[in-house]
Amino acid sequence: MAFENTRKWNAFWIGTDRVMIDWRQPVLPAPFFRKEFVAEETENIQLCVCGLGYHEVLINGKRVSDGELMPTPTNFDRHAGYLVFDVSAYLQKGKNTIGIVLGNGLFNCHTPEVWHFDKATWRNYPQAILELTCGGKTLLRSDNTWKYTYDGPITFDGLRNGEVYDARKEMPGWAENGFDDSNWQNAVVVPGPGGVLFEQTSPLCRVKGLFPMKEISPGVYDCAQNIAGRAEITVRGEAGAEIILKYSDVLDDDGKPDQKHIGMMIQQGEFQTEHYTLKGEGLEVWHSRFTYHGFRYVSVEISGNAEVVSMTAQLIHSDIAEVGGFSCSDEIINKLEDCTKWSYKNNMVGIPTDCPHREKNGWINDHQLAAATGLFNYDSKELYREWLGTIRDCQRPNGHIPGMAPTSGWGYNWGSGPLFGAALMGIPRDVYIFRGDDTLMRENYEAARKDLEFCASIAQGNIVRFGLGDWHHFPVLRSVVDPAFITTGWYYRNLKIFGDAAALFGNSDDVKWSCEKAEEVRSSFLKEYGNGNGSFANDEKSALASAVGFGLCPENEVRQTVDKLNAVMLNDDCLADFGIVGAKFVPRVLAEHGYADTAFRIFRQENFPGWAKWVLDGETTLLEDFPAKESHNHIMYGDISAWFMQYAAGIVPSFDRPGFNEVVLKPCFAAGLDNVNAWYDTIHGRISVNWQRSGDTVTVSAVIPDGIPGKLIRPDGSETPFANNIVQQIPLPAK
Repeated sequence: MAFENTRKWNAFWIGTDRVMIDWRQPVLPAPFFRKEFVAEETENIQLCVCGLGYHEVLINGKRVSDGELMPTPTNFDRHAGYLVFDVSAYLQKGKNTIGIVLGNGLFNCHTPEVWHFDKATWRNYPQAILELTCGGKTLLRSDNTWKYTYDGPITFDGLRNGEVYDARKEMPGWAENGFDDSNWQNAVVVPGPGGVLFEQTSPLCRVKGLFPMKEISPGVYDCAQNIAGRAEITVRGEAGAEIILKYSDVLDDDGKPDQKHIGMMIQQGEFQTEHYTLKGEGLEVWHSRFTYHGFRYVSVEISGNAEVVSMTAQLIHSDIAEVGGFSCSDEIINKLEDCTKWSYKNNMVGIPTDCPHREKNGWINDHQLAAATGLFNYDSKELYREWLGTIRDCQRPNGHIPGMAPTSGWGYNWGSGPLFGAALMGIPRDVYIFRGDDTLMRENYEAARKDLEFCASIAQGNIVRFGLGDWHHFPVLRSVVDPAFITTGWYYRNLKIFGDAAALFGNSDDVKWSCEKAEEVRSSFLKEYGNGNGSFANDEKSALASAVGFGLCPENEVRQTVDKLNAVMLNDDCLADFGIVGAKFVPRVLAEHGYADTAFRIFRQENFPGWAKWVLDGETTLLEDFPAKESHNHIMYGDISAWFMQYAAGIVPSFDRPGFNEVVLKPCFAAGLDNVNAWYDTIHGRISVNWQRSGDTVTVSAVIPDGIPGKLIRPDGSETPFANNIVQQIPLPAK
């Protein structure tokens, strides 16, 4: 079970003499802790550590991990993750020194903002628990014999504000033997955050790429890619000179980094800003430790006599393995694929987030919608597993979950609903489909049932009128579908996939309950929104697509509904006139029912609103909104990569074939594409697909894992079974 407590600690939580009575306590510098000890053994030495909010551990002056921003944020008064490292190579027989420096992170998120993490129930000054063991025997533990100081160089750190570093206050050798800590104080044993400690198995955040930054105008640097991370600067100058860095994803009309659209939620202090004060000793190299930023551009202000010699952007995200890739003959589509993968990685920094700058919040809907894209491209199973544990920690006794996780209490009364509850079984179901592992479905089964019971408790005549609908539909164009249409649709879909899980696990009572309730919801939905003859609501694009996508459309009307949707799209020149729900279902429903050409045109058309316009405007990630007025680094419109893999390449995932224990290939040869290349690493081995168009014929080549049955489905519905590989020429049907 994720978040299971499997370890007995012999150590104490330690902190400083400062007590946080309430949220109005002052912000303090980062505390440094140290302890000298004698080691008789130097083999098979294990370090178990949880330092909150973030920590960095050194033994004999060397960092014990290349991980960044550790550990992953949680609802700390429910659960907190510890990390385990083999540190044998860092120890020497005899005298050793261990040190740990702590940052605030989300644990002590002191910045007043609209989500009120500064008033979180777990909030406290940074603290840590740490133990060195050998064969189960404790060699060293955190206790009140450790020493600490606040008089270090990190004088301020805030997850959303930034970091302030004074190199004049550096303490050379502070984590090495013989350092004079006579002015340091003894650590204080503290109660801890209150949450159960569990071993974090989610991948660590790491520096995953370096981008030289070019000065494009005086004091403005560009790394040419929108990323999550930080800048490392190399500077020189006089002691006391100050370098100020400001981060943003766009430039204003004057060519300066523009923070207005991403800093508007922060109510006090600076936003995405760092200060470095020089010590005046030749070349100095520095980057922040306990925050990260979403940015492409960095501005530099210099106070005093100093200069920036060079600047490098460091990409930081969770170290999730890449398991898939897609490319094709259309460069706009290739760039959209790149934008999508960048947005996904940039929003996988410890927890799945909506954006890496303005909020850094675990908005549940964004990644529920993009889970298939994520799993087609990355092995995110363990990261999702632990985040789902945090979602469960946020679930109220009546089953209600908030819009984001972790949460300090924000997001229950607005910004949630069935679209968000869908994550409790929708993401585990996707993990089962892609990776063949039902663990997440089992762990979240009861939470998903509770969420459905909550939905039933607020449904009026089986219609749920609470929660976000087709969010971020651009309002100036066609009318937006009634939010209750969407929320009720998700409620129905959640009941159906819960019923599938119940059947898989042999829970017949739950199968009966979910199926009966789903039919009640479907009947009420059709009465409320079905007009007959394939028409729904006011025939908005999202209404037509989601009625089919949710499975609510009567079977004998599906063709009429899809035909209407196709006609509406063509009549509007395939403009992406829908919100995040339409963005998922419109292209999928069209491709599923023979209109892949239209679906592809939606992605490829170059006018507003649409994805391709972002690329043509020079964006390197996906945006939060089609008008490009808000965040320029979002993932909620990111199902398109999954569409490329499933429909353009034809790699079809299925609940009935978990883990691709049978490979079904059903490529859609969309007009406008001349070739496609795709690969996906299943748990059995790699699937590779290539198709090439030549006149009225397409040649399909595919390789699948040994011992796994395969099947190629042609556009006319005919099938060819195969093993290992296949090469076939397929005549295209006349248009």
